[in-house]
Amino acid sequence: DFLVNGASSVAKKFNISNLAIGLTVVAFGTSTPEFIVSFYSALEGRNDASFGNIIGSNNFNLLFILGIAGLIYPLTVQRNTVKYEVPISLLAALILYIVVNDVILLDNPVNILSRWDALILLVFFGLFMLYVYRTMTKASDLEESPIKMYATPVATGMIILGLAMLIGGGTLVVDNAVAIAEHYGLSQKLIGLTILAAGTSLPELATSAVAAYRKNTDIAIGNVIGSNIFNIFFILGITGLINPIPYNDV
Repeated sequence: DFLVNGASSVAKKFNISNLAIGLTVVAFGTSTPEFIVSFYSALEGRNDASFGNIIGSNNFNLLFILGIAGLIYPLTVQRNTVKYEVPISLLAALILYIVVNDVILLDNPVNILSRWDALILLVFFGLFMLYVYRTMTKASDLEESPIKMYATPVATGMIILGLAMLIGGGTLVVDNAVAIAEHYGLSQKLIGLTILAAGTSLPELATSAVAAYRKNTDIAIGNVIGSNIFNIFFILGITGLINPIPYNDV
């Protein structure tokens, strides 16, 4: 509630579209658990968990979270979203597939997300941010629901508080779910694709569900699409730049 209301108020006050806020502030904030989990997993040598978390989270975001949000309130999608943002998120998945499949595409002995691969991902992230900046004041082509306005300091505080609560809750779920899974001897890849993916996506679920309930479909959709782009281009880009990650395709 705090995050959606604060972000919506800021968007309205500064004439920034709700979709731009959803694609950036909200999406990046709710993806913080994915960043923490993937980064530390890679540093600790848990490569399957690092990749599994990102890939599983993106699948969870698209199939489950958008599904739940659409059940709460039908999500009308802007023309620009269909034309640009959705293809960008699909492009992110395709680029990831290309850069980690060294054995098939480059005839290398192992698959790895190298520092050069990570740099490519970060360049695409920069281009995505440039696109958002150029379209952030573009009005929605949909009828928007009334938005309650707050003073800028109050709205900013609501965003920060909302993010902190989402990150804290997501971290608690992930830490304890992993402890239970490891107790029963589940593989890192299975943990990453399921428990970690679902756990780190809880902020996206909460945010998109609340946004849909409040009939703010731009934030509900922008949050999911932005998170998927952020997960691949930024999180794996930063993680791979600091510590190259071997990719297990088995």
